[in-house]
Amino acid sequence: MSSSSFAQRLAVTGSLRPLGAENRSPLRIGFLTPLTGAEAEWGRQGIDGCRIWVDWINASGGLMVAGQRRKVSIVAHDSSRGAAETLEAAHDLVDRQRVKMVLTLGGDSIAPALPYLMRRRVLVSTLLPTDLSPDTPFLIAPAEVHPLFNVTGVDWLARTAPEARRISLCSQTDRLGLPSLAVYRAAFEAAGRDVVKEVRYAPDTTEADAIVAAMMAEEPDVLCWCSSAPPMIHALTEAAHARGFTGRILACTADEYPRLIARTSPAFMERYTFQFPDFDDPELADTAFFFSRPGTFFETYNRLFPGRWNAVSWEYASVLDLWHNAVEWADTTEPVSVLAAMKRRQVMPHAFGPARWWGAPLFGTDNALVGDWPVVCLRDGRARIVEFGSVLSWLERHEELLKRHMTELGQMWFQRIAERRDEPGGVTLPEAEAAGPRGA
Repeated sequence: MSSSSFAQRLAVTGSLRPLGAENRSPLRIGFLTPLTGAEAEWGRQGIDGCRIWVDWINASGGLMVAGQRRKVSIVAHDSSRGAAETLEAAHDLVDRQRVKMVLTLGGDSIAPALPYLMRRRVLVSTLLPTDLSPDTPFLIAPAEVHPLFNVTGVDWLARTAPEARRISLCSQTDRLGLPSLAVYRAAFEAAGRDVVKEVRYAPDTTEADAIVAAMMAEEPDVLCWCSSAPPMIHALTEAAHARGFTGRILACTADEYPRLIARTSPAFMERYTFQFPDFDDPELADTAFFFSRPGTFFETYNRLFPGRWNAVSWEYASVLDLWHNAVEWADTTEPVSVLAAMKRRQVMPHAFGPARWWGAPLFGTDNALVGDWPVVCLRDGRARIVEFGSVLSWLERHEELLKRHMTELGQMWFQRIAERRDEPGGVTLPEAEAAGPRGA
């Protein structure tokens, strides 16, 4: 069996001839992410990318399982409507829709449903590996390793702007923000930088100008937004510009950066460093992993969904690509077998090069696919990769430092397990292992 992805083969051949009998019953994939609220852009744009992937695979006749071609469909639910609604959505996906996998953003948005999904042995992907623990044996982080990759931006900035030594941080106090804050703390300490101000804010706050005012009061060289949600990223950046900040800005994302340029200035935004490139970047032109033609995917996405490309536009589709390869290898959609096939090799292709299944030191399980990650700046109005940084290399040098900061903020896996077991419906690993398997 070839290890090349479906997207690679389709990009090379243009189309794939359907083989085998067709089963008219579709294979359903669950999509349980925020579709409204502050994190909606990390759900809606992701499902856009999934639609492209589904269209491509269905145009080839479908996915081959046990000698039959099966069409694929996406069943989407909004995970930002409340805990009870999210749990009910998970029941619908598993009990009624019989989905074969569930794609999630992770963090607080999936927490109410995660114990149930693990009891049912559903294969679930998250973009936040800090969701992982020994209690979540069927949860994987094969696309994005947020917030670990943020260390590469800090490392690059420390080397290329050695004069920028005083750092002000801000972060929301949720399961997305606090792990990110821990990573940025550790990365700046490892780089010998001084954090002169730290502002933590509630996820629903809109007081961006007050936050920036408090951060700038300490005369920092760098303002770091950590992993704030897109609306807050925009509000913070515009507030910094309005207050005349002339230093560097560092953040996980810069979604809809053309609008930020228009509302600030090109020169101001050229001092902004983040982690997500456009897929027509010249540095990705000769890639031999994931989308062998990332520019083709990027062009298709922008033609179908103009102006919507962001950090997650490709990520859920990349998970589907890995899942598809594993299904072909295992010749079944049964989650336990698919997971074993997905992890059959310790090192495997990732969106930005070879990556390794890792995670036990921080998460208690090696269910995160960790490799290199790009550092991105704006050049002539476009997001451009300035370097690929090795996340694994940084972790080898600074693992204990990161553990200390994660522990201080209550984000280590054993701390989160204790928290989950105190919640209604909490699940432990023995309970998950005792649950009966689901059919292929």
